[in-house]
Amino acid sequence: MKIMEDSVFTKIIRGELPSYKLYEDAKTIVIIPLHPVAKAHVLAIPKLQVSSFYELPDEEYQALMATVKKTAAHIKNIIPAKRVGIQAVGLDVPHAHIHVIAFDTIQEFHEEPDESAPADTKKQEELFNILKMEPSNV
Repeated sequence: MKIMEDSVFTKIIRGELPSYKLYEDAKTIVIIPLHPVAKAHVLAIPKLQVSSFYELPDEEYQALMATVKKTAAHIKNIIPAKRVGIQAVGLDVPHAHIHVIAFDTIQEFHEEPDESAPADTKKQEELFNILKMEPSNV
C-alpha cells in the first residue's frame, strides 16, 4: 500500500473539514456529497485511506459494503424511488468511496454533478434532514 497525501475525505474523517455526516462507525462514514444528484445521493467512505475499493483489506472492504447495504436500505425506506444503486467511480477523490444513489430512471442514475459549481449546500442540508441516520436504525 503506497503512502498518499491526506485526501479531503481523510480530513473530513478527522474533523478538519466540515461535512454533512449521516453516519459513522469504527471503520466507515456516510456523508452527503458537495454536489448531490438524483433523488438522494450519499457517499460511503472507509476510514482507511486507499485509492480504490479493491485495495482495501478484506475486513475494511466488508465493513464498507455492510455500511453501503444499510445505507441503501435506509434510503429506500425514506425516499420514494424505484431503485437505490451504487457506483464506485473514484475519479474525483483519490480515497475509496461508494456513491449510493436513489433514482427512478437510468438517466438520473448516471447524472454527473457539476464539480466546478459551488457546493449545493441547500440540497445537502435538505438531504441531511431527510436522511438522518442513527446507528440503531441502519
